[in-house]
Amino acid sequence: MLLVLAGYIIYWRFRIRSFRRLGDRELVESLMPDSSSSAHHWKFILLFTGTVLLIIAASGPRIGSKLQEVETRGREIIIALDVSNSMLADDMEPSRLERSKQMISRLVDRMSNDKIGLIVFAGDAYTQIPITNDYPSVKMFLAGAGPEMVSKQGTAIGTAIKLAARSFGSGQQGEDGKNVANRAIVVITDGENHEDDAIGEATAASEAGIRVFTVGMGDPKGVPIPVRPGSPDMRRDKDGQVVVSKLNERLLIETAAAGQGAYISGDRINGLVDELDRLQKTDMNTRVFSEYAERFQLFAAAAFLLLLFEATVRSRKNPILKRYNLFKSN
Repeated sequence: MLLVLAGYIIYWRFRIRSFRRLGDRELVESLMPDSSSSAHHWKFILLFTGTVLLIIAASGPRIGSKLQEVETRGREIIIALDVSNSMLADDMEPSRLERSKQMISRLVDRMSNDKIGLIVFAGDAYTQIPITNDYPSVKMFLAGAGPEMVSKQGTAIGTAIKLAARSFGSGQQGEDGKNVANRAIVVITDGENHEDDAIGEATAASEAGIRVFTVGMGDPKGVPIPVRPGSPDMRRDKDGQVVVSKLNERLLIETAAAGQGAYISGDRINGLVDELDRLQKTDMNTRVFSEYAERFQLFAAAAFLLLLFEATVRSRKNPILKRYNLFKSN
């Protein structure tokens, strides 16, 4: 808008110089008795101000606010995603890891009023995002999940379950004094656990009122592991033999049974959704929203009046008002 204002000033100075080239100023003014420089200025001021007000109105100004408490009912779910090198195997296109991320993304899209957290694990487990109802943030962190996030390789399923169980708040108790089943851990992995006691940790989580579900990714027959996604080179052990990764369904079934949950095959996203839908929905923490009152109408109305008035202002002197010299002193 400053450029517009500067442009008008330049235009008006050019206009004055053009009149001066025509001849004496008083003579030129006498030849144009109806010309009004002030009318030009007022038209520009009205047009400029009205345009600014329209821009402000279009930006949707909000003035004032109020707080509103909203009670919601939902579930708390923590996803433990295996990001070990074995998840790069491509027996599930495009890879076990990418298919897992697609599954989680679709699961998040189907959520409403639920809270979700994300843990990544390999030889150790780390909280990627604490339990939250900020779904876009979950999907943003999910997109960057990969083997490079965990320095220690392996598949520590038990460690991931233990970390997930500690990430929940205190559980709600029903009339029978037992924890309400509204919390769940979903472990997505190929099941090649070489680190800890996954079944024992699942049992401990179940005793705390947390159900453990497992999702198996991969082929039980086993496939080689590429060095990197899409690479034709395969990983080899210290003896130079190609490393083959197999889905350990038995361990995942036993872990889910110990956690009072269920085992779901990696190609059955609907099966996982159905199992999670069986969880009870309970009152979640109160969320506070700020609601702002829209005030664009005030700016739009003022702009309309100014632009309407600008349309009525003549570039020449008003034939009625010019009869009166309102500023003439006696």
